[in-house]
Amino acid sequence: MSDLVFNARFRACQDELRWLYMELYNDAHAYDYFVSMLKRMYEERSQDLKDIDAAREVFPEWYKDRSTLGMLMYTQCFGGSLAGVHAHLDYLEKSGINYVHLMPLLESPAGRSDGGYAVADFRKVQPELGTMEDLASLAEDCHKRNMSVCLDFVMNHTSEDHEWAKRARAGEKEYQDRYFFYDDWEIPYIYERTVPQVFPQTAPGNFTWCEEAGKVVMTTFYPYQWDLNYANPTVFNDMTENMLYLCNQGIDIIRLDATPYIWKELGTNCRNLPQVHTLVRMMHLACDIVCPGTLLLGEVVMEPSKVVPYFGTVQKPECQMLYNVTTMASTWHTVATKDVRALRHQLDTVFALPKQYTFLNYLRCHDDIGWGLDYPYLAQFGMDEVLHKKFLNDYLRGLFPGSMARGELYNDDPRLGDARMCGTTASLCGVEGALEMNDPAALDSAIRLVITLHAFLLSQSGIPVLYSGDEIGQLNDNSYHDDPLKCEDSRYLHRGNFSWEDAAKADDPETVQGRIYQALKKLEKIRADLPVFDADADVWTIEPYNDHILAIGRYYERQQLIALFNFADDEQIAWINEQDPYRDLWTNEPCKAQGVRLAGHDFRWLLTSFEEMRK
Repeated sequence: MSDLVFNARFRACQDELRWLYMELYNDAHAYDYFVSMLKRMYEERSQDLKDIDAAREVFPEWYKDRSTLGMLMYTQCFGGSLAGVHAHLDYLEKSGINYVHLMPLLESPAGRSDGGYAVADFRKVQPELGTMEDLASLAEDCHKRNMSVCLDFVMNHTSEDHEWAKRARAGEKEYQDRYFFYDDWEIPYIYERTVPQVFPQTAPGNFTWCEEAGKVVMTTFYPYQWDLNYANPTVFNDMTENMLYLCNQGIDIIRLDATPYIWKELGTNCRNLPQVHTLVRMMHLACDIVCPGTLLLGEVVMEPSKVVPYFGTVQKPECQMLYNVTTMASTWHTVATKDVRALRHQLDTVFALPKQYTFLNYLRCHDDIGWGLDYPYLAQFGMDEVLHKKFLNDYLRGLFPGSMARGELYNDDPRLGDARMCGTTASLCGVEGALEMNDPAALDSAIRLVITLHAFLLSQSGIPVLYSGDEIGQLNDNSYHDDPLKCEDSRYLHRGNFSWEDAAKADDPETVQGRIYQALKKLEKIRADLPVFDADADVWTIEPYNDHILAIGRYYERQQLIALFNFADDEQIAWINEQDPYRDLWTNEPCKAQGVRLAGHDFRWLLTSFEEMRK
């Protein structure tokens, strides 16, 4: 029976898979090996996981359920180890989390890992975090609780400590061919003419001299991260096998790190090349054959025109989910400017996309906030890109008059004015600053802003993901400044250990933690209970005739929601004029959707049911 299932899935994909593979590599021997690897990985997959695959094949959009709520976390920060995360699953379940994203946890060298993104062994967990058996056990328990597990798959590069890199340094050409090695700087200099630098301040250039090999190696991100050469079919075969190995440990969502960078070609910017889409489509097909219950999440941190192609097409999908990064950046832009026009413009772009495109929505994550905004659009309001970025960064650092935000710059480049921003949601919203100033009114306003931003997050279509600690208003961790392994990277400001002491206050509505936690729980329940939040709902922006207020409409199954968000510090009026009777979902009281007043940093969820009116 097992062979019948594999053969049926393979036959469904065979023609396209072979055509794509041979077009890219024209290597029949490598293709035959690839197919045999798929069969072997299928045979190694446990029966429990095969049962999950079979159930998800019947309901392929299982992940689009409106009750889906994710949380992103560092294993070492949240639980100390995989066993520690396992021990705290009750807390996650209580918090409504059913999608657990574990940040990189595979074996990486201390001090040369970029937070785990320089993998030395794709088959081993970092020893202090546990073992691969611990990861499989955690995933198994999550599945019993109807929770899915997401894990980063760092596919663009390996650590310089990876076995392939060690053998390449020792002079083995077979392994040097898995990377980009050059005898001198001639070709690297040609690359540098067209390839942008990712970290011009902290890691300038795209190549590094390898003393041991006596050659130059491509290192797009950091010198200790060696770019893999996907023009070599052995690299693609072995990396796909590594991915499927992780799927066989029970991982449900594979986050493809730095997806746009994985194909390099001289004379280009080495970003978003057509071959990248071929590779991702083949990885999608590999999952369809071996583990169809697994999803691909693409990390494409670019403007919408570059992001959307990674969905592929309805007939030939690539990633099932992509990050909604521009909406995230536009949200923090709006927090600083208190003007919703740019955010509304961004949402209009997203809402116009086909409903089958699923975005992963978030306020904060492990990374910085990059200001990849639509500057041609902002220019009509007289906003200069460099000066506007400076304003945003000054505001979110608390340097602008009236700002309680407490963020820090990341990768500051004074020449280009291109610094990014770090900080937790609560600290950027002013909770930390208000506590410092012992200002109760400012604290109330900051807490309202935290809750309002999460209400906005849950009003969007797609999968909302919380950053661990945001649910209890966790503040910045300034202790990173005293850690020699972290002090040069300000992103550790928002990568502090989860405060279980603060989590113990989550049920006390008199505390900051309790006020935020209980509000989020209430929002999550409302969202899960009402069809209007379904992924198939029609979604659009509404004109409130007030540039401080964002207004979103949703319609599904004869329910209509009007969601209003006030980004101003003071009371504002949304000049809408709906004639139907509405109900305030927060107070559960009847109300009118006409000239709606909102306190500073507050929101309203207003619902009408046309089915009830007909009765």
